[in-house]
Amino acid sequence: MNVIETELPGVLILEPKVFGDARGFFLECWNRQTMAECGLPMDFAQDNHSRSARGVLRGLHYQLENPQGKLVRVSQGAVFDVAVDIRRSSPNFGKWVGVELSGTNHRMLWIPPEFAHGFMVLSETADFLYKCTTIYHPPSDRSLRWNDPSIGIQWPSLKVGPLLSNKDEVAPLLADAEVFA
Repeated sequence: MNVIETELPGVLILEPKVFGDARGFFLECWNRQTMAECGLPMDFAQDNHSRSARGVLRGLHYQLENPQGKLVRVSQGAVFDVAVDIRRSSPNFGKWVGVELSGTNHRMLWIPPEFAHGFMVLSETADFLYKCTTIYHPPSDRSLRWNDPSIGIQWPSLKVGPLLSNKDEVAPLLADAEVFA
């Protein structure tokens, strides 16, 4: 596993070893021992899979209680994936990092708890898979505005979209949101 540090400490790009031939490929997307050797000694409580169409933007999501660390990847298609530091005490508060994840590059992104997360679909469709360190807790579910100018995420330009949920359309700006101390 190749581990690449990002501009946000704790947010990591993971590149698994891919073994391919004329038949296709094989890769390990999760191995407790390998992850511990990479400095990620975690376990997961929930595994999720979403499929979305081109231009769908999901996020920026987080939970105030039971914050979820997420190991995310794309098995088919491509997305632009984003993590935002929402810890007021952090020197990186309000900063973001983004990376393209695809079924072709096989990259994964580790997003620690207490970070907001979102993604935009770049391909016709994308299958997005994510492992979470805690169980989803609906009462503490929160969102940030995807286009908050104080965060300044540079989302890719698309001919379609972004297509948002009702929740994401009315999400507060970072200045007005409940975040971590």
